[in-house]
Amino acid sequence: MNSRREHGLDTMRQVYGWDVQDGPGDFFATTVDHLFAEIWSRPGLSLRDRRLLLLGALTAQGLDDVADIQVRSALGNGEVDAEQLREIALFLTHYVGWPLGTKFNMVAEKAISDDERA
Repeated sequence: MNSRREHGLDTMRQVYGWDVQDGPGDFFATTVDHLFAEIWSRPGLSLRDRRLLLLGALTAQGLDDVADIQVRSALGNGEVDAEQLREIALFLTHYVGWPLGTKFNMVAEKAISDDERA
């Protein structure tokens, strides 16, 4: 395995908080080698900063299934706590609209509830 792939996989592990193994295919390779080895790893923004930006983009597009993965990773990695997630939902709602903000709030509350029960 080349160092770029190893760096990308390591960054994915940091972002998601679970062990990510190398996978087959060009899609996985591009995701690891470019998105995680080069984009998520750039200087200038922390992983938390990038995650918050991503949550905003996902919420604006109504992609609550992907937002759920990111919210749970952010909680699990200690990047945000329950009150911060609630504040993010309230803030984003005013920019993306009530329907999309409500969807994100529901994702956040479910993740918070699951996290508190764990």
